[in-house]
Amino acid sequence: MLTKLARLFVIKTKFEAFMVIYALGLGAVERGVHYMQQYPGFEGKLLFAVCPVAVFMAGARILDSVERRAAEEV
Repeated sequence: MLTKLARLFVIKTKFEAFMVIYALGLGAVERGVHYMQQYPGFEGKLLFAVCPVAVFMAGARILDSVERRAAEEV
């Protein structure tokens, strides 16, 4: 039963990966907006810029793992 539940959280296709990356991006931009409100000026803009960079790095890792899993299955 736990294995069936765990399979729901496995990203199997590139489409699923892009949907997860999109959701992460929306959250990062929302967090960046809050940073800009809390820290006006250069500091807020810097923190805003760092949030999407983290999503880019995570997205690259997610896509790489999906491609690697697909290559192993063939």
